Amino acid sequence: MTDETAALILALATENAELRAALAEAQELLVETAVDAGEMHARVEELQAELTKMLVERSCNGGKNAVWINLTGS
Repeated sequence: MTDETAALILALATENAELRAALAEAQELLVETAVDAGEMHARVEELQAELTKMLVERSCNGGKNAVWINLTGS
């Protein structure tokens, strides 16, 4: 193996290691983002349920301000 070939192999191995490290970091960030998104989704569902309850209570009280809103997305 020539010095040039050895240098090329070393450069490729170094680049490969750097790319693997960058990939691992990106995967970690992706997992953190997925966890955050799941928590946000759960919170949105809680808020939708709370809003629905409040609107139902308001509507059950009657009066001209009674409103019905479909929050199910259908």
